[in-house]
Amino acid sequence: MTDRVGKIVRNTAETQITIELNIDGTGNYELSTGNGMFEHLLAQLSRHGLIDLSVTVTGDTEVGWHHLVEDTGIALGRALREAVGDGRGIARMAHSFVPLDETLAFTAVDFSGRGYAVMEGEIGDSDMGGLPGDLVRHFLESFAREGQFNLHVRILSGVNNHHKAEATFKSLARSIKAALELDPRRGGDVPSTKGTISE
Repeated sequence: MTDRVGKIVRNTAETQITIELNIDGTGNYELSTGNGMFEHLLAQLSRHGLIDLSVTVTGDTEVGWHHLVEDTGIALGRALREAVGDGRGIARMAHSFVPLDETLAFTAVDFSGRGYAVMEGEIGDSDMGGLPGDLVRHFLESFAREGQFNLHVRILSGVNNHHKAEATFKSLARSIKAALELDPRRGGDVPSTKGTISE
């Protein structure tokens, strides 16, 4: 089997981004975004999803983290979509519950070719290392839209914002890993009665 890889270079007047990923990796990552908390969350996607991930981002952070986080979500989604390709043989749908101390997060994904995100549960700004909590939601929306997968997130319990964000990314990592695993019983077929998840 050939590794499923994606690479995106996206340069605008606001951000300069290079992302490479391998969804058949071992969870190795190299991250450079300028925001330690954002990198901590991206590391969860890599380590717990067994995705090899390289992210290098610079941008106009003098106006805040919004452009950098949003554009990273866009580029990461496109890289993931490139790696998934036509989705032949994948499980397609999966979900995961992940606890972290007082927090319990749930995610469900469907690599259907339709990008959509719904998030229930608020993440505030405290204990987030300067990363606004609402940017977690915005990142996930951008990531799912450009990755063309359906994403539902529920933060079922939790007090600490760091825990809520981290548990969400760990849960998402596990859901993505399970959804993109190849099922030998499919024989390489696309998991859709339409015959495609890329249209």
